[in-house]
Amino acid sequence: MSIGRHLNRVLEVRRPTTTDDGAGGQSTTLVLQGTVRAKVDQPSTTERIVAAQSGSRHSHDVYLHPGADVARGDELRGTDALGTAQTFRVLSVVQPSRPVYSKAL
Repeated sequence: MSIGRHLNRVLEVRRPTTTDDGAGGQSTTLVLQGTVRAKVDQPSTTERIVAAQSGSRHSHDVYLHPGADVARGDELRGTDALGTAQTFRVLSVVQPSRPVYSKAL
């Protein structure tokens, strides 16, 4: 089974990168890592309730190829079908026991 045919969007992957600011401190910027094909879905009611119970907000599930270079803390940026800009902060990335896809929450 391949998830590739379901991945109908392209999202930019931006990763936080920390650099010295030259004055003894550091600054963090989001650096473009590349793009990934993805499918963006609404989470289930159960997923939303579990997130709310832990003080978090779970707005979308993002499905990716299992080898996609996406990690916790990354930002995924793209546009929806209506051309509206969207930004997603990745809280975690999980795979089923047989890695046919990755799911970024």
